[in-house]
Amino acid sequence: MHHRFALLSAAAVITVTLAPASAEAHAVRPKPAQRAAADTAAERRQVLTYWTEGRMEAARPLQAPAPKTRTADEPEQGAPFAREAQAARTPGEAWTGGGAVARTTGRIFFTTATGRNSSCSGTAVTSANKSVVLTAGHCVKMNGAFHTNWVFVPGYDRGSRPFGTWPATRLLTTPQWNAREDVGFDVAAAVVAPVDGRTLVDAVGGQGVAFNQPRRQQLYAFGYPALAPYDGSKLIHCSGRAFDDFMGSDDLVLTCNMTGGSSGGPWMLNFNESTGLGTQNSVNSFKYSFAPDWMLGPYFGNEAQAVYQSAQTANAL
Repeated sequence: MHHRFALLSAAAVITVTLAPASAEAHAVRPKPAQRAAADTAAERRQVLTYWTEGRMEAARPLQAPAPKTRTADEPEQGAPFAREAQAARTPGEAWTGGGAVARTTGRIFFTTATGRNSSCSGTAVTSANKSVVLTAGHCVKMNGAFHTNWVFVPGYDRGSRPFGTWPATRLLTTPQWNAREDVGFDVAAAVVAPVDGRTLVDAVGGQGVAFNQPRRQQLYAFGYPALAPYDGSKLIHCSGRAFDDFMGSDDLVLTCNMTGGSSGGPWMLNFNESTGLGTQNSVNSFKYSFAPDWMLGPYFGNEAQAVYQSAQTANAL
């Protein structure tokens, strides 16, 4: 069987939530699964106290469940493609360009139902409530349970938290991830409470976001990989033209060697290296074990849009 593992701004940009072109895309969007997080002031204080520097440094990425899109008797057809992926190896590099992406992208920390402290990545996006972080589904819920102690640290840099720590008041994911952890719908959002009277987007800015876009476009991926050869200390990026997953999922694929901890980091369309602004169109989701230089990300369709819309209209307190 093929296994997969999780990878696991000062100026805001106008949110781009483009209208879908097809009749199918106009269908009623499925209702996301939601759960309250630290929705009282006392709970938020407790979460902020919990996340000491030591606990953040000790947090380790999750091992996500295997995809349900293939069966055990279908492994060998991927072998030639695995060799191609190795030949096309393009390591992720530290992002040194600054700009909005260095403020809007951050690390996510949480505690699983088994008591394990773990990390992912996420992005502040423009939204009606200025309080939405987009990430991967397994970064809010896994093995049937929502995570707790959930916080977002934008601009994390070698242990520094230049823009503070933002506790979630609500977690949302697609019904497909909620029900069966379907990797094709590994998308989630968190609504975070204001810090010192300021919303997240007021503090760090926000990236645009778009849904039902054409496939196979040029994309930039960002995240905080925390497994070797990375250590979660800084923002890493990859770029290239996305291609389709031949293994049977509806996901997009980028050649990128980011590792666990980068899960939930943004994939950007129309990314401007000078300003650090782009339009989010997927997230780092998982890798097949036979192709460690392939990063897969879910297609942002109606389900992802429904998660975003529900999150941006939620009360941040």
